[in-house]
Amino acid sequence: MGIAATEDPKEMKNHQHPVDEMEMKVVKFSRGKAANLAAMRDKKLKGQLTGKEKLIGISAKAAAQAEKWFLPVEGGYLEPEGLEKTYRFSQHQLRDGVDILNSRKPFDMILPELGPYTLEYTSNGRYMIVGGRKGHIGMMDMLSMDLIKEFQVRETVRDVAFLHNEQLFAVAQKKYPYIYNRHGTEIHCLKEHGKALKLQFLDKHFLLASINSFGQLHYQDMSTGEMVANHRTGLGRTDVMRVNPYNAVIGLGHAGGKVTMWKPTSVKPLVTMLCHNGPVTAVAFERGGHLMATAGVDKKIKIWDLRKYEVVRTHHARAESLDFSQKGLLAASNGSLVEVYKDGGGHDYKIYMKHRMVKGYQIGKVLFRPYEDICSLGHSMGFSSILVPGSGEANFDTFVENPVETAKQRREREVHALLNKLQPETVMLNPNMIGNVRQPKKKEKKTKKEVEEEIEDAVEAAKSTKVKNKTKGRSKPSKKAKKKEEEVLRAKRPLLDQYKEIGGNPEKKQRVGDKAELPKALQRFAKNKPS
Repeated sequence: MGIAATEDPKEMKNHQHPVDEMEMKVVKFSRGKAANLAAMRDKKLKGQLTGKEKLIGISAKAAAQAEKWFLPVEGGYLEPEGLEKTYRFSQHQLRDGVDILNSRKPFDMILPELGPYTLEYTSNGRYMIVGGRKGHIGMMDMLSMDLIKEFQVRETVRDVAFLHNEQLFAVAQKKYPYIYNRHGTEIHCLKEHGKALKLQFLDKHFLLASINSFGQLHYQDMSTGEMVANHRTGLGRTDVMRVNPYNAVIGLGHAGGKVTMWKPTSVKPLVTMLCHNGPVTAVAFERGGHLMATAGVDKKIKIWDLRKYEVVRTHHARAESLDFSQKGLLAASNGSLVEVYKDGGGHDYKIYMKHRMVKGYQIGKVLFRPYEDICSLGHSMGFSSILVPGSGEANFDTFVENPVETAKQRREREVHALLNKLQPETVMLNPNMIGNVRQPKKKEKKTKKEVEEEIEDAVEAAKSTKVKNKTKGRSKPSKKAKKKEEEVLRAKRPLLDQYKEIGGNPEKKQRVGDKAELPKALQRFAKNKPS
């Protein structure tokens, strides 16, 4: 007889741990408790439900396995204990609680003579460009924290924006927007845009959008150099502009409290919303495209559901700049204070974090860094970065964006992007309409004139028909005339019904003097006075 070997309890725990973790993931993707099939009498229904339950279990296991392999990194978060509040955690406490690599990412760059600063990231979050109002331009590699290029344009800089990658970027300067390469060499001067106040780049369409001091919205194709559109907004000067990442629609905030949404192929705005009782100071769109945040001088931050165009949440606070993170956190800046809001479920945004800069610093722009738990601030004394746990996407797809891509991968991605470039006509509120069959339009009712013309054509066609000659007195002129009248009536009958539906009567001609109804004041002048 064999003797069963006893296993070490520590090893048993190590084997059980991954199994328990896998079971928890399966429960996460399952669809609730299984149906009680033991008490069911109908054998056919019981067999069908048994098969469905089996398929649900297989799909839950497959989803758990996929999450295990494709989403290996869990997102960060702040978890309070007891009566603690997450917005009371300071940056010093967060730095002490994270690993060494992440503790180096927050920084403060103090440049008091060249501010206030604005900034922008590439779509993969690796490179950052900063622009000081007094002409200072700098480009940094955020992965290695190296300065790539720094130069002085010696005139006012209002905004900066990367184009399709870090090789080219646009700068809105005193008179015109300019395009530079990563070495600081001037490539183009876009004089058609005029005095641009804000710049946005539509990466799927290769379009550079700008709003100038006269309220004109320009779209220019960066792959061909062609000016695609030039729209007059008609709502005055504005420097509040943001692109919706879901459908590439441009949102503009105006001084009258309105937010308008534009596309290149439409002269008029697609949507005009009255959002605030005063000038709009900031606009931001969520990554999914269904939520929009606006801030105004009326000291309100409103979150809108763009599927219904309704307010889902209102916060009584001022904000000079707004931005949504990849995971749905909303950052708002007011003076030297930054507040981060988190969705607790059902669009119930509550304060998640707070950070106050040194007194006197005026924050002009907040921007989350893609694929990192970092929020960057451009302020009057330079630019800074703070830690915001849970703001960035923890797992990136290298087919979409690769923060650690090589030069060869960058070149290949650039070629693919040009081959897959979308036309300006594809910018619309609902991009899911592309590729669908357009529904047939309802038939519009014909006007009286059109029906009368059809009746006349039918009568002429009936009169022109020739009647065959018949023998034995059946081809008399009177009988031929009668047959022609019958043909005319047969042709007119369906059109007369249409005419009566519209409200006319072609048989009875209306007199010139007859009128349907007169006002009471004029009824006494009518020929036949009403009794």
